[in-house]
Amino acid sequence: MSLIGKQVEPFTLQAYKNGDFIEVTEADLKGHWSIVCFYPADFTFVCPTELEDLQDQYPALQELGVEVFSASRDSHFTHKAWHDSSEAIGKITYAMIGDPAHVLSRQFDVLREEEGAADRGTFIIDPDGIIQAVEINADGIGRDASQLIDKVKAAQYVRNNPGEVCPAKWKEGEETLKPSLDLVGKI
Repeated sequence: MSLIGKQVEPFTLQAYKNGDFIEVTEADLKGHWSIVCFYPADFTFVCPTELEDLQDQYPALQELGVEVFSASRDSHFTHKAWHDSSEAIGKITYAMIGDPAHVLSRQFDVLREEEGAADRGTFIIDPDGIIQAVEINADGIGRDASQLIDKVKAAQYVRNNPGEVCPAKWKEGEETLKPSLDLVGKI
């Protein structure tokens, strides 16, 4: 079952952000664009490279009105310990959600039950709390957070311009398409 178009369900979890423990709920994913980035576990190998890369893109995402959340099976306490001990993770300023009971990873359908860990899932959520884009990678394949910039811009454009769609490799300012009977078979 696809998660595209699905409303984020209620949840309440603890997170670590900028030296504080905070509570994050589904309401925190509404009123602005959000990205939720699941990863398998703290103190691992590919995960810190992805999260550091996401931090590198965080200012550009914030300029687009996007808030970023990472999430793994680890507790908010473990996130703090990792943040304090890793140079790469120490750079992170977005919220790191603890999901030790797998509430969020089940809701977003990325939990590998037999391992108790999440797949590498990235979700773009609109201001209404509706999932607009999903990317899920196998455990050994790291993501490139710079690709999120164009995906968010396309999602925002489509939301703000009903009746228009963004073709493959679309960049802001380029031509879009207006689906119609006249276009069928002519692209």
